[in-house]
Amino acid sequence: MSAHFDTLETRSADERAAQQLQGVNAQLARYGRGPLGDLSELTSLPVLRKSDLVEAQQKNPPFGDIPVGEIAHVFQSPGPIYEPGGTSHDWWRMGRFVHAAGIGKGDIVQNCFGYHLTPAGMIFENGAQAVGARTVPAGTGQTELQAQAAATIGVTGYAGTPDYLKVILDKADELGLDLSRLTKAVVSGGALFPSLRQEYADRGITCLQAYATADLGNVAYESPAMEGMILDEGVIVEIVTPGTGDPVAPGEVGEVVVTTLNPDYPLIRFATGDMSAVLPGQSPCGRTNTRIKGWMGRADQTTKIKGMFVRPEQVAALVSKHVEIDRARVIATRSGEQDAMTVQIETTSADIGKFEPSVVETLKMRGKIELVAPGALPRDGLVIEDQRSYD
Repeated sequence: MSAHFDTLETRSADERAAQQLQGVNAQLARYGRGPLGDLSELTSLPVLRKSDLVEAQQKNPPFGDIPVGEIAHVFQSPGPIYEPGGTSHDWWRMGRFVHAAGIGKGDIVQNCFGYHLTPAGMIFENGAQAVGARTVPAGTGQTELQAQAAATIGVTGYAGTPDYLKVILDKADELGLDLSRLTKAVVSGGALFPSLRQEYADRGITCLQAYATADLGNVAYESPAMEGMILDEGVIVEIVTPGTGDPVAPGEVGEVVVTTLNPDYPLIRFATGDMSAVLPGQSPCGRTNTRIKGWMGRADQTTKIKGMFVRPEQVAALVSKHVEIDRARVIATRSGEQDAMTVQIETTSADIGKFEPSVVETLKMRGKIELVAPGALPRDGLVIEDQRSYD
């Protein structure tokens, strides 16, 4: 098997940027918009949030105002939100990840992702087809039957959530079934804890994970180097301050915003609601694209304080009102039996009074204001921190 899925994985940074710019401009043309001169101009475009997509789909079902191309399926995810799917070669770009996991012709993959309404099962089946592997469309549940099928068929690979593989393996042990031919696993949709990965490794199973969504397909994936997650070649990823479209500094934690280059479903600056950060350097496996640290929590830090919701967008609005503010952080605490709010502001100014009206106007309540030096706030992606105990 070739070390890489295709030559896109080893492009130079300049070559990748030029081709991605061409792809973005093709997507913009589908919306009737003019081209960008540089990828940095992406930040001038609005962020598309899932709530925006739901609202647009309700007005114009099933896909809202997105200029959808050739598709074969319509899926429904919780929300509800509708996503298209295609059957053409590697439509969700999952083949790149499946290939990186060592799966190819001659492999039989037991696909334990759901096939009912949601697209996960089809996403991974499409990826297996892209590398010439066969699939067992097992879906979820009926663990005893799954274990028996895996043993009888001679399954060599698994696709599904990280923890369900252990359920199947344990059931096979209980039934005295031999699953020793199963040596490769591709997982997503949940946390792959190091202890669980090690348990699989102790059984002779190499387990790699991907970061994918129903809307976007593959966003990033692990290679055998297991150092961060490599961005897929069919997307452009930005890491931004939650509630805004403003990029964070390299290495800082922020919200993952993705532009997909899939011509059949052109999502531009789609906010995933997930948090991550860029890893410096290049993967030892030889793939040259940017790496991220993987899933690091949710960006929706909306918190109710004194009976009022405070949202990341409000914190961003506060920052934008004053050129003296570098960034801000809202902290929710308890004082006695009442909620309390502290607003920490990074600034060189020493005048709290100039910020008080903006705090009340944007956050809709009064709170303590603390002025801190630029760079003093943690670069952990949080703009709203809830320190209250709910025990």
